[in-house]
Amino acid sequence: MKLVIGNKNYSSWSLRPWLLLRQAGIDFEEVQVRLFTGSFAAEIARYSPAGKVPVLVDGDVTVWDSLAISEYVAERFPDKQLWPADPAERAVARAICAEMHSGFANVRNQLPMNVTAVLPGRGWNVAVQREVERIAAIWDGLRKQHGARGPFLFGTFTVADAFYAPVVSRFATYGIHLPDDREDAKAYADFMLGLPAMQQWIAGAREERDFLADDEPYRLAPDRADAIIVTH
Repeated sequence: MKLVIGNKNYSSWSLRPWLLLRQAGIDFEEVQVRLFTGSFAAEIARYSPAGKVPVLVDGDVTVWDSLAISEYVAERFPDKQLWPADPAERAVARAICAEMHSGFANVRNQLPMNVTAVLPGRGWNVAVQREVERIAAIWDGLRKQHGARGPFLFGTFTVADAFYAPVVSRFATYGIHLPDDREDAKAYADFMLGLPAMQQWIAGAREERDFLADDEPYRLAPDRADAIIVTH
């Protein structure tokens, strides 16, 4: 099984299935295709005609799109229980994944994925805050409901946690303050950021040398002086 991903520092879509597989303990080969380079289109075309990451290749089966990959993996490895067992809870988990998959446009556009950066306050506006509050409400409500079972949104790890992991990273990058009355949401974000699999992804992002000038509005630190400058 191969998972084709983009840059760990920038590709939120890639983080979702990568974290799903890693946290579930499913073996896979990681294939990285560098984003925003002249060779990207040709390289990704070897794996998918959709021209985007992530892509899962499992023998003769090729699956693109992070949600489709997650569904495939959950069906391929039913013993991992990557969706809640209860039908009602499973429906809620799928609903919040779909909401994340197709919504929160302001968070996506104003707070782009940038794992290794520290940019407090950048990108914030009222529209972003409304979406932050919605995300915090989702986390807080599910943690209050399922907290006795474990530290994840539905107690045990599910696709839903993988889908919101990039948001946890974005909130850390931009210093997003969650509402004061959402303590369970804050605890969840801290827990997810410290998850060993998340820390492994973050460590991988730090090792990358690609550098998108549009997303890095600060002076290069000495240890990044040899970074590759990539522009759109």
